[in-house]
Amino acid sequence: MLRELNDTQIEALLKEQLYGRIGCHSAETMYIVPVNYIYDNGIIYCHSAEGMKIQMMRENPQVCFEVDDIKTMTNWQSVIAWGRFEEITGLEEKQHILQKLVDRISPFILDDSVTREHGFVDEESDVGTSVELIMYKIIVSKKTGRFENR
Repeated sequence: MLRELNDTQIEALLKEQLYGRIGCHSAETMYIVPVNYIYDNGIIYCHSAEGMKIQMMRENPQVCFEVDDIKTMTNWQSVIAWGRFEEITGLEEKQHILQKLVDRISPFILDDSVTREHGFVDEESDVGTSVELIMYKIIVSKKTGRFENR
C-alpha cells in the first residue's frame, strides 16, 4: 500500500542518500540528470562542470529534485523536492561546500584518482584561489515523500 512519508522521514531520506536527480526545464527542453549531493537544513548542495544542466538552471532556476531508496518493487521510499537553483560564487563558501562533499562521498570511493577526476581535493586549501567546478545550491521550497513496504 502506497503511503506518505512524514517530515522527519523526508528529512532523513534526503540526508542519508548520496545520489539524487535534478529535473530542469528551459527553452522547451526538459532534462533530468543524476548528481551526488549533500543536504543540510533545507538546502541541497551540488557541484558540476559547465554544461547543459548548468546552462538550463541559469536560464530557469526553478528545479525539481528526486531521491529514492529502492530495496524491492514493494519496499521503497522516494522524495521529490522543488526549489530554486543558486550558483555559489564566494570562494570561501565554495571551499566549505566542496570539503563537505568530499567528506561525505570519499568513504564510498575505492580509487583516489576518481576524486581528482571529479574535481575533489584532499584539503580545503587545495582549492586555491580559483575553482573550475561550479558549486551550487537548491533552496528547497516544497517537498513530498511516498513509500511502500510490504
